[in-house]
Amino acid sequence: MSNTTWLKHKNLVLASNNKGKLAEFERLFEELKLPVSVIPQGQLNIEDAIEDGLSFVENAILKARHAAKISGKPAMADDSGLCVPILGGAPGIYSARYAGEHGNDAANNEKLLKDLLLFRQENKAIQGMFVCVLALVEHADDPLPQIFQGIWHGEILAESRGENGFGYDPLFWLPELGKSSAELSKAEKNQISHRGQAMQLFRQSLD
Repeated sequence: MSNTTWLKHKNLVLASNNKGKLAEFERLFEELKLPVSVIPQGQLNIEDAIEDGLSFVENAILKARHAAKISGKPAMADDSGLCVPILGGAPGIYSARYAGEHGNDAANNEKLLKDLLLFRQENKAIQGMFVCVLALVEHADDPLPQIFQGIWHGEILAESRGENGFGYDPLFWLPELGKSSAELSKAEKNQISHRGQAMQLFRQSLD
């Protein structure tokens, strides 16, 4: 049985100030045609929450509660990142600040390539996966956050390819498509990405 009591509210706050992420969510929410308005937290002057959780789930809930507390409205947050098993799951929850500066995509990609140099062998792919966890809370003290998770498997390239997307997209190779994530159109990416998968589960929960 789905929990859609939050739909009685007129607004849903999206707890993110990441421009690339917001652009993807905007398109995904358009497809949902929800009977509520989705408001990026920046429009309400809500700054990013302190992400001191130890997992994607913890951080997603932290961010959702933070936005709900300040706005007084239901809130959804995404915590996502790239996990590379050969690096012990790094960069993981630290994906956006892997090189030290939050949101510096070029530096993060450069550090990832450098960290993988010792592991590269001829004709052996380095596996990786994008992870997205969505947390939806009806209010700041909601005891039962709804969680939706998507995982997108691929390989890590030795050099960047493509101009689309953001973050680690230029290094994320999809062998079944023969393209990097940064070579996909927005529509193509949203159909199969970790964020797209999580949003599809969210959509199913509304039925």
